[in-house]
Amino acid sequence: MWNDKPDARAGALAGLRVIDASRVLGGPFCGQVLADHGADVIKIEPPMGDETRGWGPPFAGDAASYFIGVNRNKRDISIDMTQPAGQELLARLLADADVFIENFKIGTLERWGMGQDSLRERFPRLVHCRISGFGADGPYGAQPGYDAAVQAMSGLMSVNGEADGQPLRMGVPVIDLVTGLNAVIGILMALQERGRSGQGQFVESTLYDSGVSLLHPQLPNFYLSEKVPQRVGNRHPNICPYDSFETRTTPLFLAVGNNRQFATLCKVLGRPELASDERYASNALRNKHRDDLRDTLVALLKAHDCIEISQALINAGVPCGPVRTIDQVVADPHTHHRGMIVDIDGYRGTGSPVKLSRTPATYRRAPPAFAQHTDEVLRERGIDPDDYAAVLPRQPAV
Repeated sequence: MWNDKPDARAGALAGLRVIDASRVLGGPFCGQVLADHGADVIKIEPPMGDETRGWGPPFAGDAASYFIGVNRNKRDISIDMTQPAGQELLARLLADADVFIENFKIGTLERWGMGQDSLRERFPRLVHCRISGFGADGPYGAQPGYDAAVQAMSGLMSVNGEADGQPLRMGVPVIDLVTGLNAVIGILMALQERGRSGQGQFVESTLYDSGVSLLHPQLPNFYLSEKVPQRVGNRHPNICPYDSFETRTTPLFLAVGNNRQFATLCKVLGRPELASDERYASNALRNKHRDDLRDTLVALLKAHDCIEISQALINAGVPCGPVRTIDQVVADPHTHHRGMIVDIDGYRGTGSPVKLSRTPATYRRAPPAFAQHTDEVLRERGIDPDDYAAVLPRQPAV
């Protein structure tokens, strides 16, 4: 396996101490982003382990790919925090931490005497980030949240799918991932402000808020027109032609955003006069006559090889791309050139999309085994693991 040694280079967040007590996806993804950029992230798992360890197949050892995908660069301990000694140990770990990430059920920390007010009083410089489904109050306050359910409740599913089909869940857990990214943004903002005030603060990132925030341009369209947005398949609600088109081989997605690009598209396809057709002279007119335009483009593209015509269009300045499968993306030389596939000593992961010129992301630790670093982490802080043996599981409970 991967050599478990820190990289010699210091990332942008080197020196930042993070306690990540979150599970599943949004919180762990947030923690991994911070860890990739140099933060020392300590993942705390409950005695039964993060449930995503079992979300497979596929598995590598006893960890599913789902867990592996969002937990690299972290050190791992397990604490039974339902017991007073476990809560005391958590508090000791927070004493020298900069950031605390958690997604406990609303009210859990309060029952442990570690609510917002208590944490602020005991650890005034701590940035406490809570990830939840809906927040602590309001009509849905404290209600548990799951990506797919919030995709439904936030309206995302209502605009995803074919026009004559049923609402569809998006193929990736987009709300969980964006919630994690919003948590990263909030944490970094709070740390920036702490540099001025010397004070930490509470950061909240919820699935519901994140889902609603993604509804662009559907919400702006609704605010202005008061018409409820509908499903339009691969079509864009505001731009035309912006859709998937069949070719002789595989589908091609055209993303034509202005009149110049449309004129170029028509020229490359051998029909330059279409650009001056009064039905297609502007984006608004193309939207009005989008069905006729689609029929014309389908007829023109069906004789072309997808890769060949897409390259010709791209070379001419028309945004487009072949609709590819995951294996094709992984095999693409550009994916590797951009550092988006990480291969180190038997570990393969997805690279960081955030590129910094002087302090780039680094990949230093494999996703950890359960409680792998318990003794190391505690002894660094002058804590004898034997003093807390009753709340330090060494194997996940079944």
